[in-house]
Amino acid sequence: MFRRISQFCKQLFDDNQNTTETTQAGLSLEVVARKNHAISRKQISENAIKVLYRLHKAGFKAYLVGGGVRDILLGLKPKDFDVVTNATPEEIKRLFRNCRLVGRRFRLAHIVFGRDVIEVATLRGHHVDNEEKISKVNAEGRLLRDNVYGTIDEDAERRDFTVNALYYDISDFSIHSYGGGLQDLESRTLRLIGDPQKRYREDPVRMLRAVRFATKLGMQIDKDAAEPIYELAPLLKDIPAARMYEEVLKLFFNGQAQNNYTMMREYGLFEPLFPLVENVLVEDPHGPATKMNNAIMRNTDQRVQADKTVTPAFFYAAILWYPLSQRADDIAVESGLSTYDAFYAAMGDVMEQQCRSISIPRRFSTPAKDIWQLQLRFDRNQGTRAFKFIEHPKFRAAYDLLLLRAEAEGGNLSKSAAWWKSFVEGNEEQRSVIARSTAKGSRNRNNNRRRRSPKKTIKPEE
Repeated sequence: MFRRISQFCKQLFDDNQNTTETTQAGLSLEVVARKNHAISRKQISENAIKVLYRLHKAGFKAYLVGGGVRDILLGLKPKDFDVVTNATPEEIKRLFRNCRLVGRRFRLAHIVFGRDVIEVATLRGHHVDNEEKISKVNAEGRLLRDNVYGTIDEDAERRDFTVNALYYDISDFSIHSYGGGLQDLESRTLRLIGDPQKRYREDPVRMLRAVRFATKLGMQIDKDAAEPIYELAPLLKDIPAARMYEEVLKLFFNGQAQNNYTMMREYGLFEPLFPLVENVLVEDPHGPATKMNNAIMRNTDQRVQADKTVTPAFFYAAILWYPLSQRADDIAVESGLSTYDAFYAAMGDVMEQQCRSISIPRRFSTPAKDIWQLQLRFDRNQGTRAFKFIEHPKFRAAYDLLLLRAEAEGGNLSKSAAWWKSFVEGNEEQRSVIARSTAKGSRNRNNNRRRRSPKKTIKPEE
């Protein structure tokens, strides 16, 4: 793959039919003719091609942009194909009956083909002081509303990274590369377009995107782009919790969870998303929570690579387990509640606090609580009760969490996990033997306790 990119870029420099110029803002532009690049329409989804051609035939400019172009050039299979055009959202909607307009901060058109959705954006322009109705920036410099339209040059100047400022023009099949994007692909460098401080303040989520692209594409974050991240990481606390939920899915459910987690902690990006977890990690850097988190990320990556399902319910139940345990202990001490009641009270507290930074949908938060609650039943349901317990709909997820906890803590928990592992993996006959032996041992212990006669009290002689 790297050789292919190298040969491609070498061809770009050698062929004098490619054109190079500079935008008004000083951003370099290289236009690569069709015969000098390897992108074919066969590599682009049929629905994206339909959208591009209909816009073009209606007299509008239309480009495939960003990740779709980048991934094809890298020899990867694009996850989705995004389109930009000089048509306004309303003009796009008039062209496509299967179109719906979404978004307030960025007005977008979604062209729906069954389960396939092609996102179409209008080329964005620069802000001017009298555009309060269509653009708005807060005191920290974050864009709150941004529906300023412009040209392809202006749109490129407002893209985040150079490797995403790549446009495939459907009118002549050329590639427009801004800011040295093609060269950065070859050198595996992730560079921001514009001043990093300003770009991160406009949209702090770009810091998370920098981490995600670096791990996904095997790139190194440019020094200038990396330097302000640790200082500006707290800005993520101002991002709407609903948006952060989507970003977490991209960070941890795409096969790079371990690398993203490591880099996020290095740059201080983990704490704004998971403040409760970070507090536990700081208090005991080498404790079970650290081991648990590494195991969660490693196992999630293994499941994604094996094409197995991963669910946010289990992910949040696992990563929040130690903050939950700590909170339950605090409530028990402060209120005098029983361990069981304190645990239930802590579940609501922890989930509520987590949802302030990441809005976890109820369809995942409720199963996560079920997984937590079942942890209290593993010791009490060994023996013949185990047969009924394993029929619980959330047993398997709770069992997987038990194994992770045992791996992190060891001790008596490892013994309990080993018993359940032998029971779960055994056949019906083996399960019966395991359950009976455990029940018999339990009865013997109870009988031994009952046989103990009370100590006789010797009365003193009168």
